[in-house]
Amino acid sequence: MALSMDSSWYRWQWRVRDGISHCPSETTPLLSPEKGRQSYNLTQQRVVFPNNSMFHQDWEEVSRRYPGNRTCTTKYTLFTFLPRNLFEQFHRWANLYFLFLVILNWMPSMEVFHREITMLPLAIVLFVIMIKDGMEDFKRYRFDKAINCSHIRIYERKEQIYVQKHWKDVRVGDFIQMRCNEIVPADILLLFSSDPSGICHLETASLDGETNLKQRHVVKGFSQQEIQFEPELFHNTIVCEKPNNHLNKFKGYMEHPDKTRTGFGCESLLLRGCTIRNTEVAVGIVIYAGHETKAMLNNSGPRYKRSKIERRINTDIFFCIGILILMCLIGAVGHSIWNGTFEEHPPFDVPEANGSFLPGALGGFYMFLTMIILLQVLIPISLYVSIELVKLGQVFFLNNDLDLYDEETDLSIQCRALNITEDLGQIQYIFSDKTGTLTENKMVFRRCTIMGSEYSHQENAKRLETPKELDSDGEEWTQYRCLSFPARWAQDPGTMRGLKGAQPLRRSQSAQVPIQGHYRQRSMGNRESSQPPVAFSSSIEKDVTPDKNLLTKVQDAALWLETLSDSRPAKPSLSTTSSIADFFLALTICNSVMVSTTTEPRQRVTIKPSSKALGMSLEKIQQLFQKLKLSSLSQSFSSTAPSDTDLGESLGANVATMDSDERDDASVCSGGDSTDDGFYRSSTWDQGDILESGSGTSLEEVLEAPAPGLASPEFCYEAESPDEAALVHAAHAYSFTLVSRTPEQVTVRLPQGTCLTFSLLCTLGFDSVRKRMSVVVRHPLTGEIIVYTKGADSVIMDLLEDPARVPDTDVEKKLRKIRTRTQKHLDLYARDGLRTLCIAKKVVSEEDFQRWASFRREAEASLDNRDELLMETAQHLENQLTLLGATGIEDRLQEGVPDTIAALREAGIQLWVLTGDKQETAVNIAHSCKLLDQTDTVYSINTENQETCESILNCALEELKQFHELQKPDRKLFGFHLPSKTPSITSEAVVPEAGLVIDGKTLNAIFQGKLEKKFLELTQYCRSVLCCRSTPLQKSMIVKLVRDKLRVMTLSIGDGANDVSMIQAADIGIGISGQEGMQAVMSSDFAIARFKHLKKLLLVHGHWCYSRLARMVVYYLYKNVCYVNLLFWYQFFCGFSGSTMIDYWQMIFFNIFFTSLPPLVFGVLDKDISAETLLALPELYKSGQNSECYNLSTFWISMVDAFYQSLICFFIPYLTYRGSDIDVFTFGTPINTISLTTILLHQAMEMKTWTIFHGLVLLGSFLMYFLVSLLYNATCIICNSPTNPYWVMEGQLSDPTFYLVCFLTPVVALLPRCFFLSLQGTYGKSLISKAQKIDKLPTDKRNLEIQSWRSRQRPVPAPEVARPTHHSVSSITEQDFSASTPKSSNPPKRKNTEEWMIHKQRCGRECMRDDSCSGDSSAKLSSGEHLLGPHRTMAYSRGQTDMSRNSKRGSHRRSQSSLTI
Repeated sequence: MALSMDSSWYRWQWRVRDGISHCPSETTPLLSPEKGRQSYNLTQQRVVFPNNSMFHQDWEEVSRRYPGNRTCTTKYTLFTFLPRNLFEQFHRWANLYFLFLVILNWMPSMEVFHREITMLPLAIVLFVIMIKDGMEDFKRYRFDKAINCSHIRIYERKEQIYVQKHWKDVRVGDFIQMRCNEIVPADILLLFSSDPSGICHLETASLDGETNLKQRHVVKGFSQQEIQFEPELFHNTIVCEKPNNHLNKFKGYMEHPDKTRTGFGCESLLLRGCTIRNTEVAVGIVIYAGHETKAMLNNSGPRYKRSKIERRINTDIFFCIGILILMCLIGAVGHSIWNGTFEEHPPFDVPEANGSFLPGALGGFYMFLTMIILLQVLIPISLYVSIELVKLGQVFFLNNDLDLYDEETDLSIQCRALNITEDLGQIQYIFSDKTGTLTENKMVFRRCTIMGSEYSHQENAKRLETPKELDSDGEEWTQYRCLSFPARWAQDPGTMRGLKGAQPLRRSQSAQVPIQGHYRQRSMGNRESSQPPVAFSSSIEKDVTPDKNLLTKVQDAALWLETLSDSRPAKPSLSTTSSIADFFLALTICNSVMVSTTTEPRQRVTIKPSSKALGMSLEKIQQLFQKLKLSSLSQSFSSTAPSDTDLGESLGANVATMDSDERDDASVCSGGDSTDDGFYRSSTWDQGDILESGSGTSLEEVLEAPAPGLASPEFCYEAESPDEAALVHAAHAYSFTLVSRTPEQVTVRLPQGTCLTFSLLCTLGFDSVRKRMSVVVRHPLTGEIIVYTKGADSVIMDLLEDPARVPDTDVEKKLRKIRTRTQKHLDLYARDGLRTLCIAKKVVSEEDFQRWASFRREAEASLDNRDELLMETAQHLENQLTLLGATGIEDRLQEGVPDTIAALREAGIQLWVLTGDKQETAVNIAHSCKLLDQTDTVYSINTENQETCESILNCALEELKQFHELQKPDRKLFGFHLPSKTPSITSEAVVPEAGLVIDGKTLNAIFQGKLEKKFLELTQYCRSVLCCRSTPLQKSMIVKLVRDKLRVMTLSIGDGANDVSMIQAADIGIGISGQEGMQAVMSSDFAIARFKHLKKLLLVHGHWCYSRLARMVVYYLYKNVCYVNLLFWYQFFCGFSGSTMIDYWQMIFFNIFFTSLPPLVFGVLDKDISAETLLALPELYKSGQNSECYNLSTFWISMVDAFYQSLICFFIPYLTYRGSDIDVFTFGTPINTISLTTILLHQAMEMKTWTIFHGLVLLGSFLMYFLVSLLYNATCIICNSPTNPYWVMEGQLSDPTFYLVCFLTPVVALLPRCFFLSLQGTYGKSLISKAQKIDKLPTDKRNLEIQSWRSRQRPVPAPEVARPTHHSVSSITEQDFSASTPKSSNPPKRKNTEEWMIHKQRCGRECMRDDSCSGDSSAKLSSGEHLLGPHRTMAYSRGQTDMSRNSKRGSHRRSQSSLTI
């Protein structure tokens, strides 16, 4: 096929015609001649000169401008710690407020307390936080020191050898030599690798968490070096982009002395923090160092957000400020009025130095400020410190919850944001990814279609129905030993897994240098290890049972490949045999999978390049097995045609009839001689002609001579994605085995043992824009250049060759038939919830490829617009493709996902799924995980037209509103019907639940057409929303739209890099540490291992954290207001002079010691409801959503209660001691004691859980008060001169009146609170109070009550109520609008359903009018079908039949009756 001429082709022709030899970015040279030497501009690009003898001067001049490799993550130094920490702490306005009060108290005219005493509370708070910050920063300092002092070998120019130095000594332009298992110290451009192919293997776990190895290639032109790299011979200048934080993007070029340029990208860059693997020596030049490395630019550390409670606290603090100002105004006015009652100045009114007195207004202002100082405790400075300590305690218990620990991955929950734990209890919307979040991201090959023929792989489906996969190597080995192997193999432990119990060793031990605090524990190959040796290589993923029908055809296709030659190339035909061969070759070749072994260290299987493409012939294999005395087996490999046929029949019959369990056991590891896909499993083992036990030559030794690459006992495939691994394992199951991969070639072993080595000409990697991957290879037998492409069906189908251009009519019909049937199979796969990929090929002429390759090299050497140019070249090659087939891969649902989603829905949480998968796949998964129910109304909207989208939204919205009005006439407010996000118990039985399915194109129409308001209004009637084919940007836009417009608490959860923007946009971001790396985890607030952990995290810990913190905050505000009011009431009896009846030290001790610890214990340990009850009754979570524990009403109720209690605590002692001659402190001590007792008892009444800690803290605080007071009053005579508290407490304890007052007053003060709580507990209708009653019952009675509760909450739908039927509505040719409604075999209510049908048809006509007006093609109602009626009953019966048939497979296929608008 000739290359098509598209726009990019003309662009290239224009550039060549105009004689532009360089890329557009190079037309303005970076280096220009000036005065005999080159000058450079470092503002736009980075220029790197090598640190060798030739460029030493340039290197010295340029390297000064770049930072060194020393890293510093600390915030402070020894000199800046104090001022900077204070500066940061005073960013909190509460600290500024108290600093302002300290300054006021230093003014003599407004001094209330001793200046030093006033500073004490603020100083203590600042000091505690300063100590905490200092300890954290010191840990960072020690970590930085360990990193900076790590050793590495740097090239020394003077000595011309590599010298061991520290990481901090590395500079940009230095040559670095690294060895296996060492960590890369900076971002280094790879110039040399000891691997003959110029490959360096990299483990990037410290950056993205992926344990599979990545390949990095030496820059082009440097891969053919013999022994060592010589830095002195490197005479090139490197020009690249400025430092940035894109881990997977890098571009630049190398300018040679002859002014030619060689481009390079991220495939040649070794990133700081990665580990060298399977490479003895690697040498490179430093590009970025220190804080300019990509790893450091991505290391943002934990994220800090403001929680909803903190925002609520700020609002209430303003109310407290308002109360404070009001009280101060009353004090100032009262002081002026009281002073006005004196005809002369009283003796305590001291004049100024000149004898004059202050004016009344100025005196009132001073008294206003004095009152602020006096009542300052009304603003709780210690509340912020207490909140931080409580959250640390909550995080501690979160981290130590065993239910949130995953044994398989050895991961527990990570709390990366320490200040939003309480938001976990207030979530209203959850936005979830699908792949890897709801599913396991374990891709299992299920089905395929080739040239229009579908192969269902029923045996493989049966194997996957086993309840539990074998996930440990020990179990695999146990079953492996049960197999009957030849005697020679059974006695030789070296050919398989060791018979002594030794398991194959895993990846080599990591160097123990902690990079960015990321420690990883390596599996050392012991039997108990739960980690698989290679990513995406569990037994359920790699063991595929072949389809019997396809297996025979594959054998024929493999034998057909043998007949190809240079003289007889494969003609472009549509024969099934050639297409099957190409299909499996594409599965094997079109990927980036690395072949390795399980030995230590991993031994990559490679075949040395040769000038001739090698293929192991059948005659050679026959000779090998003659040496092994396998006479009967070798006969089946005769070169005669009948023997070939017999071979295919033997292989087909034997493998196809193999039991699935035997197949599982026989394919424990992917590849290897012991499981050579039918070759060694043939029936000849049973004929007795096996290796003699005394033979000294093993099979590996014989194979080593002709094919060194086959010497490995086991193959393991390391893929960058689970999809790639699944396809390679599937091809391996059909004996198309990937044996070796190098940058220049890839070797495939065919079923009959022949090895074909394809020359790898070019690889076009997968990206999210193209959604496909291609490899360009030269066929070893025909010499043709073939492009194999795989990708999303939505993309590949548009790139296929147009059948209309084919001259042959028969071929055209066949092409159309294949395309139609393949599309039908793709739709079938999608309905079954499978991930689909299309496979295609294209043959390119030598001339066209050489021309394309030159354009590709030019694009790679470009610096500006490099990505666009590479995209153009890829599009230029990937067109006019020939469809080979498609695959269906199952992504299995995670354990516990349906139960978790059901519980979250009962908790009143709306769950949206935002995924990039196909719509059919997402809908099926949604039904599987109970996100959508079989009786749900499902609206599907797919359109690109804004007008059409608007009319569809109006139509669906009007329909749902009318049905809600018909079924819920009682839900009105002032005549307006109100939608309910959480329908009542009675309404759930009559109103069908609705779901919405929307795609990325429709989202674009909604955002561009300003239809967000209507879209959100529609979603309010839907309990589930699925957004399919959505991009990462669209995901974040949806989260922000819902969060900002609906003003709700949102949570996003995902596991991949494409979920990062969505995670960061939500109020709480949760990352799942899955198989897609750690990008999501690193950008999240919390990290969990499984989606099912979300259930306990929200329903239990979220509820506890919110309930504890909310009630603690309310208590804190109450406590301070109650205590401060005592001072305020006293002002009415001291002439508003700002005097106090309580010693100031006692006031300080009151907040710091006596009442500080009980709230902390309360906020960390209190449990209003047990975890078991919270999990059994998810509805209890709604109390947090509604902010029942802390809202405006609870705040003001607490304020009123505080005012009442303060009145009682002040006036009962006042009335008791009225008329006596006691002094001020003797009057204030009973008030202080009563207030403390009342506040502690109030705390005890609020506690729902009583433990020994609660009792000890409350009793200890009470006893500490008396102990401190006695010691203080006995020893401190002149501590607070001129007042004298000496022996006051001792005197009070000897007075019976004191005891009587201290006993009666708290009872009277707490009586309203106790009465209110009693009423609430007895007659309260809230869910929390009911659950608390259930919690106190014995276990058996509690379980019965919970079951009764759940049965009342979810009644069975009434039989007389009509349930709308499931239907699918398609609009225009684009299927712009489809609505699927639930099925019911019950006769409907005639009145309501008839009205609904009429409305539905009217709505359909409205959409038709809108669509015709918008310029779309005409549409009509098909067959006049009614939405509800006899036809629906018939459809329902058919659907029931389908469901009963598919329920065995766990499928959720639903019948669909179309109504076209």
